[in-house]
Amino acid sequence: MSKQSRRSQVAGLPAWDRCAVMGVVNVTPDSFSDGGRWFDTTAAVKHGLALVTEGADLVDVGGESTRPGATRVDEAEELRRVIPVVRGLASEGVVVSVDTMRASVAEQSLAAGAALVNDVSGGLADPAMIPVVAEAGAPFVVMHWRGFLQGGKVKGVYEDVVSEVVDELRARVEAVLAGGITPDRIVVDPGLGFSKDTDHDLALLARLDRLLGLGHPLLVAASRKRFLGRVLADTEGAPPPARERDAATAAVSALAAHQGAWAVRVHEVRATADAVRVARAVEGAREL
Repeated sequence: MSKQSRRSQVAGLPAWDRCAVMGVVNVTPDSFSDGGRWFDTTAAVKHGLALVTEGADLVDVGGESTRPGATRVDEAEELRRVIPVVRGLASEGVVVSVDTMRASVAEQSLAAGAALVNDVSGGLADPAMIPVVAEAGAPFVVMHWRGFLQGGKVKGVYEDVVSEVVDELRARVEAVLAGGITPDRIVVDPGLGFSKDTDHDLALLARLDRLLGLGHPLLVAASRKRFLGRVLADTEGAPPPARERDAATAAVSALAAHQGAWAVRVHEVRATADAVRVARAVEGAREL
């Protein structure tokens, strides 16, 4: 089976002939790599449109940081941050994903034109999330995050990280299905960096085929994350700043695309857009 045939499409979203590129717009003052840069609505919308110009196929808008140690914003503030940006981008024809753990934010974002809900808690943070998404008939990203119910700060301990993440994601997908979201609208995400260390993240990237075996499109979100800093650390062990990890991010994007990922989520789009196109061209040459 070719990588392209394994890269199944998501109902309700455009059908791309390669790994899609999801650009990130953090409407937050404290995200780990770009907090505060797009906190103003006008700046955030402008940035989202720029990401599309650079090659993003869809744009993920979030109003709450999930960096280690971040505190949750209240519902009213998250709505204030997110909804105008979603509305502004959707009105320009952008395919918008909303990155939220709150059902109310998901519901109002979908009403404002969002096409996809990306919930890093996999529906665990808010019991109303799955019913809201099911009622709307929207696609839903189910991410693995073992530590969420313990405040998100637990250090993941695994005997076999790939098998355990696959099994736990499968259980979460079954719960989402039971909640009424249809199989063709579910995307899975291994949750790189969430209750995982560098070795865990690298092991998951090495075996994306196992995650694809769940039978759902796969989102890989490695952009600028801590494990890349560890890989790129200097001789003293000091990692480069987050914004200096974009070349490494593009390398992961090419690897993920080659293995059959449906989409990659990145802060800096242009290099990754090139990377996934090269990966698709190589796949196409093999199919000749």
